[in-house]
Amino acid sequence: MRITYCCTDSRPQPWLEGLSRALPDATVELWAPGAPQADYAVVWAPPQQFFDEQVALKAAFNTGAGVDALLKLRLPEGVPIVRLDDAGMSVQMAEYVCHVVIRHFREFDAYEADVAEGRWSFRKPRLRSDWPVGVMGLGVLGERVSRALAQFEFPVKGWSRSPKAVEGVQCFSGDIGSAGFKEFLAASRVLVCLLPLTPETQNILNRDTLAQLQPGGYVINVARGGHLVDEDLLALIDSGHLAGATLDVFRTEPLPAEHPFWSHPKVTVTPHTSARTLRDESIAQIAGKIRALQNGAPITALAGVVDPQKGY
Repeated sequence: MRITYCCTDSRPQPWLEGLSRALPDATVELWAPGAPQADYAVVWAPPQQFFDEQVALKAAFNTGAGVDALLKLRLPEGVPIVRLDDAGMSVQMAEYVCHVVIRHFREFDAYEADVAEGRWSFRKPRLRSDWPVGVMGLGVLGERVSRALAQFEFPVKGWSRSPKAVEGVQCFSGDIGSAGFKEFLAASRVLVCLLPLTPETQNILNRDTLAQLQPGGYVINVARGGHLVDEDLLALIDSGHLAGATLDVFRTEPLPAEHPFWSHPKVTVTPHTSARTLRDESIAQIAGKIRALQNGAPITALAGVVDPQKGY
């Protein structure tokens, strides 16, 4: 069994060594143009040449949960794409989102500003019932985030295209623009985007959708920069309809130095760090799935198999 590794933004050696330890019967190699045909690929943002040459793959494993960049390539016909379905990312995402929601709800950002200026201040405690949190996307990450928020007794709303049931969460469903989608937005004051980026969800965080949030709304985008229309967000913050936003993902990364998000007083920026790929957990998950396929399991038995038509 031959495995080829092609990830353009990580140090290859730890991955090659980890995959070799996890799959001692396999030949694990770093891909280079003209490399021998492999049975399986472990990839992140590979060039088109990779798939043009690797035409004998049984499956390709993406080292992240998002596959929007991968699906822009011409993939060999019939080669399944398998994404990470957790690998330690869901707990990181729950930590991040809960931190942001609590920081905004408790006004810790305002206290920090006061302390920086030497002011001892007091703010009237807010009621959680006035701060319903809406989570867009109820996949592995969205469900974990929703359940974590519910533990802090926030009213949690969830929306997905197909009906879902999550304990402690009021779930809405339907297509974008449907009655269920609009009811979800109207029921939310804080909006968390955890959707996959697809042609349908591109620009979903726009003036129309964000204006449907409750007054004083707050936006948290931890999915993809392509979900958000930047100028629409800024206009709604400046108008007072939105109280602010925390953004971890952007259309161009790193975020350009001249972008207004850097300096806007009501926008918090983090450098795409809400949920990082954990190498050891990811290798264990990928190796387990490769072993399952080698032992005769059908591809449909694996978690994380991507439907190219849906984009996730």
